[in-house]
Amino acid sequence: MKIHLQVDGAPDKAARSARHIAELGADGAFSFEGQHDVFFPLLVAAAETELELMTNVAIAGPRSPLHLAHAAYDLQQYSSGRFRLGLGSQIRVHIEKRYGSQWGKPAARMAESVTAVKAIFATWEGQAPLEFRGEYFTHTLMPPNFNPGPSPFGPPPVLMGALGPLMTRKAAEVADGVLVMPFNSARHFSERTVPAIEDGLQRSGRTPTDLQIVAQAMVAVGSTEEQLVHAINRVAFLIAFYASTPNYLPVLEAEGLAHLQPRLNELSKAGDYPGMAALIDEDTVRVYGVVGTPEECAAQIHERYGSYAGDVCCYFPGYTPDPSDVADLVGAVQRLPVRQFIPAIPQLPASSTGDDK
Repeated sequence: MKIHLQVDGAPDKAARSARHIAELGADGAFSFEGQHDVFFPLLVAAAETELELMTNVAIAGPRSPLHLAHAAYDLQQYSSGRFRLGLGSQIRVHIEKRYGSQWGKPAARMAESVTAVKAIFATWEGQAPLEFRGEYFTHTLMPPNFNPGPSPFGPPPVLMGALGPLMTRKAAEVADGVLVMPFNSARHFSERTVPAIEDGLQRSGRTPTDLQIVAQAMVAVGSTEEQLVHAINRVAFLIAFYASTPNYLPVLEAEGLAHLQPRLNELSKAGDYPGMAALIDEDTVRVYGVVGTPEECAAQIHERYGSYAGDVCCYFPGYTPDPSDVADLVGAVQRLPVRQFIPAIPQLPASSTGDDK
């Protein structure tokens, strides 16, 4: 299994961070759209390393598919074919109040954004004239002086971040891959994510070999008790943040922990972040994260995702693990076998609906 680590997005730290990820032996680096631009650090990483590169994720809604296509196409060429464009939807409050954009039918909009980007790529590759007309986007003009022409490395894969059944099904229908949301559990993944992937593949007439599945894990790793306690506390903070969001209630419901959401949401609105983290005990951290020594964390990643995912993105939220532990984790994950994804769970009914992530 391939392992990817998050590159620091700060302009003065991206180069050093990318080199460090390469020195640890990881397969790739991914960027996150948080405090900094999501594309810039990957441009730096492309110049500094031979790592595989991925946005995880670039928020699609506020951006034109043409903007996304240009950034992705240029990064693909600059990196000599090492780039994957990972797109995500975010939630309503951020789209409207942080990005100042419009919200509505996020799964349908995301799917259309993916298909529009791929239609633009097809035009640049000389495969078809640009004639994309959707509900949200129209792209019908591409004069030669605005067309970069075919890339020697081909267009980059386009992946969709997904959590709930509707978004996951759409991703499996139209995208080149699914970025499994890090706030997940073994039960939620097997009972909701996998059937939705199977449903989407069936609807599109594709097979599991047509779809990349990229797992994501919130990792609390350490070789000493002191290291582990600190890491568990930091992962608990991120779990509390995710669990406070009403959109993510189904993930709690799958584990019988829905009662946490109202209180976490209340504390979030009051800005009581320490109080939020205090509600997430170690058992809950172990449900949604992976915890232990590097070898134990790798084994848990394999147990949860090994039958489906060829890649895993590992997060160390709010703490810096010992580099030797990270290197050991990288090696342990890379030694994991990847079993073939053979659909075995009945597909979700077509009536499954909801504006989920």
